[in-house]
Amino acid sequence: MPDKIFFEDGIRKRGKTMKCLRTVIEANVEKYVPGMGMEDGFELYSDVITKSWINTENLIRREDGAGRMMTPYIHTRRGRIFLCEGDYIIKEADGTVHACGEDKIFKRYKKIED
Repeated sequence: MPDKIFFEDGIRKRGKTMKCLRTVIEANVEKYVPGMGMEDGFELYSDVITKSWINTENLIRREDGAGRMMTPYIHTRRGRIFLCEGDYIIKEADGTVHACGEDKIFKRYKKIED
C-alpha cells in the first residue's frame, strides 16, 4: 500500500507507512442462502447492471413473484453491497456488517465453533 499523501504549505509530502496485523475481532459468519431473509433488501437486476460501476459477473439473480429479476444486498457502513454467488455475510461483535467471497473467507477468518 502506498504511503499517505498530504499537503503542507502547498508541498506534497508522504506520511510514514506502518506494517500492521489486523486486530482479532470475533464475528458471526454465515454463507448466504437465498430465501432465508439474510439480506437487507433487493434491487432490480437491470438497475444494478445499468446504474452501478461494479463487476456483475457473479451477482445473485432471483426472480420475484412478478417475474422481475432481483439482486439481494446488505447495508454496510460504506453503503449497499450486492451479494454474489458463494458470499458469506459477516456480523462482527462491534456491529459491523459486510460480505466476503468464498475465495477469501477462510484466509481472513478462522472457525472457532460451529
